[in-house]
Amino acid sequence: MDCPSEEEEFADASEYPEDEQQAFTSGAHAVESYQKEDVSKLQDIPAPNEILVQLIGTSSVILAWDSPDNISTFELTYYSLTSTKTSTITNASTIEVEDLCPGTEYTFNLVSVSDNGECSVGVKVTACTRPVPPENVKVESVGTTSVSLIWDASGCEENKFHVVCSHNGGSFQEEITISRTVTFRDLSPGKKYSFHIIKVLPNGNRSKEAVTYAQTKTNIQSLLQDLGLEQYYPNKLSLSDVLQIEKRSVTDEPAQSLSSLPWLFLKKLMMVNVTARSVKYSFDESEDLSSLDLYNETFDFLNDQNSSVNPLDIVSALFLCSDGFLQQEMVSKMSMCQFSVPLLLPNCDTHQCMLMLWAMRDIVKKCRPHSLSDPRGFVEERIVHSELPLVSFVRLGDCSISKSQILNKLLSNPQQYHDTFVHCDMDCGDIPRKISNGLVEMSWYLPCGNKNIDVFPEPVAVANLRGNITTFETQYSFLCQTSTAVFVFFDNLDTNYKLLTNQHAKAQFFLVGNVQNKAFDLEQLKRTAFEMGLKKNNVILKTNQNDANFVKNLHSSVNHIITNHSNKARLEGMDTIAHELGILVDENIQECQRAKNNAHVLTKSIQDTLQFKENQLPLQGKIWKDLAKLEKEECRLRKAGDQNIETYKSDLQIKKTELRKQQSKYDISEAMSCFVSALSSSNQERSYFLKWMRMNLDNLSRKSLSSLREQYKEKCQQFSENKEEIAQLDQQISNSSLGIEHFLREMGQLYEAAVSLPENLQSRQQMLHLPRLCAELMLDGFPLELVDGDASNIPLRWVSDVLLYLNSLVQPNNKIMVVTVLGVQSTGKSTLLNTMFGVQFAVSSGRCTRGAFMQLIKVKEDVKKELGCDYLVIIDTEGLKSPELAKLDDSHEHDNELATLVVGLSDITIINIAMENSTEMKDILQIVVHAFLRMKEIGKKPSCQFVHQNVADVSAHDKNMRDRKLLLEQLNEMTEAAAKMENKEEYKMFTDVMEYDPETCNWYIPGLWHGNPPMAPVNAGYSEAIYDLKKNMIDVIGKCKHKTSGNNITDFLEWTKSLWNAVKYENFIFSFRNSLVADAYMRLCTEFHKWEWSFKKHMHSWLTVAETRVSNFETVKLKSDKSDLKDLLCKLKQQAVTKLDTLEKITMENLSKYFEQTEGHVYLVEKYKEDFVSSVKSLRRETESSLLTQLEATVDIRRGMNNLDNIKKTFTDTMEKKVLGLLEELRKNNSSKSDAHITDKQLDSFFEQIWQKTINELSFTGLKQRNIFDSVFRQLRENMKQRGSSVTEQLITVNLMNYGTGVFKATNEIFLKRLFKRIMNDNSAMKLQDLADNIIQTCSQLVLDKTSDYHDAYIQEILHITDNRLKSNKKMGFSVEFELSLKLYICGFSARAFQDMHDCFIKENDPRRCLDQYKDKYRDDFKDLFHDRDQCQRKAEEFTTLCLIPAVETFIYRSLGPDIVDKMLQGKNAFQFSTRAFFQYSLLKQLVNEDKFEQYVKYISSYEGFVKGWILDQITKQFSNHHEVSELEERHLRGITKEILEAVKMAQNETNEDGIKGFIHCICRKLGQKLIIPKDALETVMVLNNASQEPFACWLTKSVEEMEHTMMEQLKKVDIQGKLCMLKMKPQDELFKRVFGCGQLCPFCSAPCEAGGEAHTDHCASVHRPQGLGRYRYENNEKLVTSICSTDVHSEVNFKCFQTNYNPHPYKRYREIFPDWHIPADASIQASDYWKYVMARFNTTFAEVYNARPADIPLTWKSITKQQAENSLKESFSIK
Repeated sequence: MDCPSEEEEFADASEYPEDEQQAFTSGAHAVESYQKEDVSKLQDIPAPNEILVQLIGTSSVILAWDSPDNISTFELTYYSLTSTKTSTITNASTIEVEDLCPGTEYTFNLVSVSDNGECSVGVKVTACTRPVPPENVKVESVGTTSVSLIWDASGCEENKFHVVCSHNGGSFQEEITISRTVTFRDLSPGKKYSFHIIKVLPNGNRSKEAVTYAQTKTNIQSLLQDLGLEQYYPNKLSLSDVLQIEKRSVTDEPAQSLSSLPWLFLKKLMMVNVTARSVKYSFDESEDLSSLDLYNETFDFLNDQNSSVNPLDIVSALFLCSDGFLQQEMVSKMSMCQFSVPLLLPNCDTHQCMLMLWAMRDIVKKCRPHSLSDPRGFVEERIVHSELPLVSFVRLGDCSISKSQILNKLLSNPQQYHDTFVHCDMDCGDIPRKISNGLVEMSWYLPCGNKNIDVFPEPVAVANLRGNITTFETQYSFLCQTSTAVFVFFDNLDTNYKLLTNQHAKAQFFLVGNVQNKAFDLEQLKRTAFEMGLKKNNVILKTNQNDANFVKNLHSSVNHIITNHSNKARLEGMDTIAHELGILVDENIQECQRAKNNAHVLTKSIQDTLQFKENQLPLQGKIWKDLAKLEKEECRLRKAGDQNIETYKSDLQIKKTELRKQQSKYDISEAMSCFVSALSSSNQERSYFLKWMRMNLDNLSRKSLSSLREQYKEKCQQFSENKEEIAQLDQQISNSSLGIEHFLREMGQLYEAAVSLPENLQSRQQMLHLPRLCAELMLDGFPLELVDGDASNIPLRWVSDVLLYLNSLVQPNNKIMVVTVLGVQSTGKSTLLNTMFGVQFAVSSGRCTRGAFMQLIKVKEDVKKELGCDYLVIIDTEGLKSPELAKLDDSHEHDNELATLVVGLSDITIINIAMENSTEMKDILQIVVHAFLRMKEIGKKPSCQFVHQNVADVSAHDKNMRDRKLLLEQLNEMTEAAAKMENKEEYKMFTDVMEYDPETCNWYIPGLWHGNPPMAPVNAGYSEAIYDLKKNMIDVIGKCKHKTSGNNITDFLEWTKSLWNAVKYENFIFSFRNSLVADAYMRLCTEFHKWEWSFKKHMHSWLTVAETRVSNFETVKLKSDKSDLKDLLCKLKQQAVTKLDTLEKITMENLSKYFEQTEGHVYLVEKYKEDFVSSVKSLRRETESSLLTQLEATVDIRRGMNNLDNIKKTFTDTMEKKVLGLLEELRKNNSSKSDAHITDKQLDSFFEQIWQKTINELSFTGLKQRNIFDSVFRQLRENMKQRGSSVTEQLITVNLMNYGTGVFKATNEIFLKRLFKRIMNDNSAMKLQDLADNIIQTCSQLVLDKTSDYHDAYIQEILHITDNRLKSNKKMGFSVEFELSLKLYICGFSARAFQDMHDCFIKENDPRRCLDQYKDKYRDDFKDLFHDRDQCQRKAEEFTTLCLIPAVETFIYRSLGPDIVDKMLQGKNAFQFSTRAFFQYSLLKQLVNEDKFEQYVKYISSYEGFVKGWILDQITKQFSNHHEVSELEERHLRGITKEILEAVKMAQNETNEDGIKGFIHCICRKLGQKLIIPKDALETVMVLNNASQEPFACWLTKSVEEMEHTMMEQLKKVDIQGKLCMLKMKPQDELFKRVFGCGQLCPFCSAPCEAGGEAHTDHCASVHRPQGLGRYRYENNEKLVTSICSTDVHSEVNFKCFQTNYNPHPYKRYREIFPDWHIPADASIQASDYWKYVMARFNTTFAEVYNARPADIPLTWKSITKQQAENSLKESFSIK
């Protein structure tokens, strides 16, 4: 097609000037005239008949014609202004011409064509293609009465567009425009319109129409869009949406747009701020502040009104968008603020309204009508149930009196005016209402009983209709039928008065008019009053009087109605009238009605609350309380008396099992069945059900509790006289309380009873879904009862499974921060929490249920990062009592427990104090200080905020500076007292216990009410103060995340378990065990052990190099070097100190970095930091001492060896000279006798002669032999000289050679003198024997490890070890005589062994023997030299064999030790060697799996030996296949071979003046840091050596390469035991030191200490065992003892031992005797099952071995299975 695109075509056409276009057209006419002239020539060929245009499209035209006879071919020519085309048509009389340009005029010319090609006359027709319709038609904007359209269209600017707006098929408006946009106005709201757009060309040609549709917004939609609420309409905004923590809920940024206003209103309303309705957004202040020029600028002052919203519209919009529960909350809060609340909510789109019955159901009002007989009585009732006179106020037509303003004055006390109803003089009150016309608001006047203050003597309800009653007849009719009186405000009755006279209602009518208004018509008023039958009193006119007098008249009329008319209405009964009038009722939805019926079925039969609880909720009664008592008794053991503790505990367990069985016998009651069934319904129905239940139960409780509560308050004021009565009333209140929490508590007990049953029982299976239901409730914002206050217990299994299910529901968003509120009951805690977070805890009406409840609040994404959590958990503690009341029912203990638990769980604790009661404040502080002190001890540091309520003055913060000082003094005083009670006297100040700043941690909250309730609104100062506190809390939470990584739900559960377990014991600090703390401690220990091993390994490597340097000093020293060994020692000591400093610094930095991180709950082990710092210092100190001693010993031994080497070298040099002299002589003789030939035999003879001759000439004075016994004895005397003169005297007569033989026996004579001996507690002799045996075994091993010549450092090390071991066991009460006898024994056998070692050393290093050793080599060298043989190969092999191979072997065995340790600390062994506790776990697990009695006995009786053996077994097992150890050896061998070959190459590159000797020396120097070359062997190689350097180097390279292969084969032949013996660092010893720790044993049961680091201040063990396993038996019957110390230390039992002088001492105060041992309570009753199982299983065998009688095993021990024993191990060691 020639035609360009539409855009191009229009563009091209526009390029032609007008005259050119005319020329173009005239050209076409010229063609036409030419054809006419030639027509005669074409007469013979028939032309087609008339041509018709059948169809015209935008790019095609269909043409048709009649064909002449005998003509079958035609030619069609068509042209436009821009193109011409021709086409031929055959055998057809129609054609569709395609590819035409839209909106273009074409001329079509058709001619017939004969067979010979001649053409006929043409037939013409003209047609214009249709234009393209407008494209991309879009609705640009939609309003309530307007729609704007926009579209794309191509073509010239002359084109027009015809746009038609239609509705329901009929044309509504038309517009013709040349632009590509149009706006239709004056449309109807909420209607659907169609829009038809046609393009019209200048020639009148029209396109097809483009159609689009749009629906105008309704008034509601329009407003909701402006307010940003459209996504929530209808009823989609939930309470949880509003309560979630988000940025805008805690920031003070002013509203910047209309869409901010609803959220600002909600934020303020939720904080019960009376300024909530005064919301408007701020304009750009720069514009507002610009100068106003009235003459030069035009201002639209009305625009301000359009840019804001009437408060009633915001309220209506929010109610339309909110679900039923948010509506209820809004109405409750509005009622507290004394705002009017919606009674009839209009929907201006549907012209229907809704009765807000459900929304008002939660309002409970108290008042004291004057008609009450008891002047101190009061009426408390739900407002929907109250029968009150309803007085309605409406408007007819326009009214110049502000009805709402008059109403506010009518309801307000003259001294206390309050804007109950929004009026035109309020912020934005004058802005025209868009959706709230037709709204009926309601408020109440409730008297307080004071005649001087009350406006009305009796309660009255007031309704106010917004808008004209002529427009809202339905609402007006409703009010007429429900009201006692209707007041009609008017200016002019006009013709509308008939509306008044048509009403058939019981209500009495009052006409209220303004005489001053011009429209007022008195005659019309009289006629209307007459028709309505009104009396004079029923017409109230405002004349010239002021508002006060006018209101007075109104007040008289209303008062008259209240006192004289019995026509009263109940809100609950108004739904019938609403239905009749077609008014919707908000609670008439299926879910709400079903829930209502379910709740009614449950509560209708409740007559006697106590009876109902006993029959329908039996599991939480006596059985549950007895179970709680048993659980605590299991921990406290107060009533054990003289019984065996473990038997007593066993009996308690049996009783618990029986109680659980009793519980499980109960079938689920009918009420609980209905309750669980209702909870299983849909989310919405479940929420409605719980709300109905709460309201029904509150209604029931209120009847019985109101009077009881008043009596309780009265009696408490006269406390001293009525103690018994108060206790009785308290019990009655508790019995009468019934709330949802009781049903949920029953659910928990049903579950706990079910899970105690065998797994396959159906009754168990039926209950397993209950935790899921409760977890879902929590997610819906419902509280979970954490602590049952009535039983003072936590149903742990129930709470655990609920929280675990909750965790699975929210994962991975399960990070939480916990806020807790503590305070004495009735101090406004719940109001505080409700105002701050909107939470409403499940507390029964009247007195609260005692306990702790937790509730989740979601944190929105925009602040999650800032707060470091996904949810806030709010914990409310209910019912802390003042101490004097607490004494009545022992609840003071309960309050302490509760406070400790919740403080421990919280990140922030709010202490709520009512300022008017300072004694009460002191009492609550006492509890709190104890709780904080305990938390400090276990590593938790909750932030603390003190909230002082009812502080009136604005300058409270400054004025209370003195009070704050006093408070801090009291806190300090209490901290000191509490610290003494908890035996933690290092804490003197409250700030020692926690971070507390009196200036920033105290909040002063004014009183809640502004005026006298019940008509007082909430004090604005209260709301603002609470809001400031909330903002501060959020800041504090944000800061908390930097200190801790934030707990997740499972961590929170773990804390709950461990804190509660500790709380159940009386002595909290010493009972606390927590797996999170344990886990954090284990991680720290694991890391510390890694750093410690790295430290030791580096120092071992350094020492190895240092010792090598000392050994090679003379060998590698250059001739020019004048230094000696003394200089080297000084240098090495300096280097050692530098290296130690560096490593100590690195380890300290690692420790600091570890404590800086936030992951892994590091903050929980902060208190152990100093212990580990001390351990690093101790490690450095011990390593330095050991290292320097070893260096000195090495240098001393080397010094002796150098003397020996010098002697040997003298001998070697002498021998070399003699042999070379002989060689020279023989060569001379041989050369003079040319025919002579000396045989090898002759050479041997010559060599033998010279050898013997030289030997005889040399003086062989080697090392002098020493008496090692004397040296050792000298060191012993030095060691014992501080022990007194008696020891010195005894040592004078000692001959050490007589000691150290046979077996050492610890006899009774060597104990301190005792008055008597008790078998029950006295295993001292046996323990002392075990101690001695262990020390002797350790020292024996140390002696065996020494292989060189003796040095005094050896015996010093042995005595040092002995001293340390004795010192750590000094409490065993041994005497100095025992110490002396043990040391004499150890020194005796050590001296004997060292003497043998020394004698062997002397013998081995005898110069004569050394020379003889190499005699054959000298002979061979002599022969080679004589015959001039090449020595290179043999000398290279000798150097390799005699020097390199021994050195390489030593190097490998020095390096292999750390490698084996590394291997043991990785892979499958990593866990068991990571910490001491995990090592214990591994040992005990293996013991129980092997189930061998002998192993248990060895473990218990000889723990050290057992551990060493076990570690050796583990190493042997791991390396028994040779593969792993061969890899390590091969790596070292390959590395050192490479270094030797490199040393040879480097030596070749250096020039050596000393020939081959210099070359060998050079190689030795290069290897001097790694290999210790045997000096005498080296001298032997260099003697008589005439080898050339290059060939020697070549042969040496080959020898070294062969050496690698040969040595590898040799090393493989040595088994792991053989290798371990040859290692310098013994892996088994290193691992033993790592896991054995301090070696301390529990003073009661001998369980080994597992504390990390060497310098820990407290010893501890994860699992303690029955004392009978440690050989204890009863003195009266010889039976083994079953007591376990982790139980005893919390019982009333006493113990006797050497340290107590065998006087009874309470186990509870064991730390007075053993202050460095920490024995916490078992984490659970099952925690010590492991050793109970072992003792029960091997009871008889243990008795036989221990020579005692079998123990009386408690019954429950016998039922423990092997699996249970393993599980208890896991629990005790916190193994997941």
